Amino acid sequence: MSAPATAATIPQLIKDSRSAMEKSLDNVRREFASIRTGRASAALLDTVRVDAYGQSMPINQLASVAAPEPRLITVTPWDKGLVQAIEKAIREADLGLNPATQSGVIRVGIPSLNEQRRKDLVKTVHKMAEDGRIAVRHARTETRERIKKLDKIPEDDVKAGEKELQRVHDDFMSRIDDLLKGKEAEILEV
Repeated sequence: MSAPATAATIPQLIKDSRSAMEKSLDNVRREFASIRTGRASAALLDTVRVDAYGQSMPINQLASVAAPEPRLITVTPWDKGLVQAIEKAIREADLGLNPATQSGVIRVGIPSLNEQRRKDLVKTVHKMAEDGRIAVRHARTETRERIKKLDKIPEDDVKAGEKELQRVHDDFMSRIDDLLKGKEAEILEV
């Protein structure tokens, strides 16, 4: 992205734009994975940090996290001395979860969501999807400006490049919409 505009080619600019759009899409996927839907997912605990060994560490560096049943996550610490610290971190992570330890394994039951909470979560994922769309639009706009600034490029090539850029943009927008539809259906599923 830091290369001078004169050294860039239209295909290279579109490739850079596609890469930026891919990062936006990955970010939307990651954010969606952190939303609790009433169904167990190991990704639900990705944001939990545990105070261990004198520092704050992600839970997946201290234990194996699995979702063996639709309404249960199990956390198996590699160091049994960290069971209480991990349990405390999950409880205080503001995820509405209440872990219980049973013979060295932390069991986290996933409660059902009520209708109001489901509606709130749908609004949240719509906002996350819109943030992703904004990032994709921004990448397109930035690339379009860079294409227009290229020197000694025939106007037909510029138009063809802009058309290709728009096609890439539309593809990423529809992929974000597909992710949103899937997540919304998952949240509203009772």
